[in-house]
Amino acid sequence: MGYKKFTRSVSNRYIAGVCGGLSEYFNVDVTLLRAIFVALAIFGGGGLILYLILWLLAPEF
Repeated sequence: MGYKKFTRSVSNRYIAGVCGGLSEYFNVDVTLLRAIFVALAIFGGGGLILYLILWLLAPEF
């Protein structure tokens, strides 16, 4: 079993590659993750804060 590390995606990105990196890490559809972040941003603002934190903390590879 290989070691997986969360990184921001450089090939699957619109803004910073956070959703692309999460989709590669968890092996889920990137569109679903983007919809979740947008919904969280609209309903309470938590999605935007979480996205910014992941953008700052996750390395880009």
